[in-house]
Amino acid sequence: MYTKFALSNMLFKKLFMFKKIFIAVFVFTAIGNNLFAKNLQPLIDSTVTIKVKGVTCSNDLKTLSTNVKELKGVSECKPGKAGAVSVFKVTYNPAVVNIKDIHKAFENTGGCSDPNDRPYKIKN
Repeated sequence: MYTKFALSNMLFKKLFMFKKIFIAVFVFTAIGNNLFAKNLQPLIDSTVTIKVKGVTCSNDLKTLSTNVKELKGVSECKPGKAGAVSVFKVTYNPAVVNIKDIHKAFENTGGCSDPNDRPYKIKN
């Protein structure tokens, strides 16, 4: 049989061990969550401003915006005003689509007056 002292000593050791395990789990969970959050970063949408030459009218703006929005991973494409250089604000998910694909969507859009023409160019 155990004495009261031996029982309390065993209880103390078990509590101390539980405390160590709890702290270890807490620390590893915090580290894991931090690494997980860093891996989620590409899943967050990014917004980029893209300058396009060759836009002459509001129909061009609508057509370009619609074509870019059709890309998987693009959630928004807001056109500015038509002019020598037009500005578009594109919100996209970099884990799904990249800037090169977005640029190609702009440049591969057919012209307003001639759908076979590709008048739009990205201005760097």
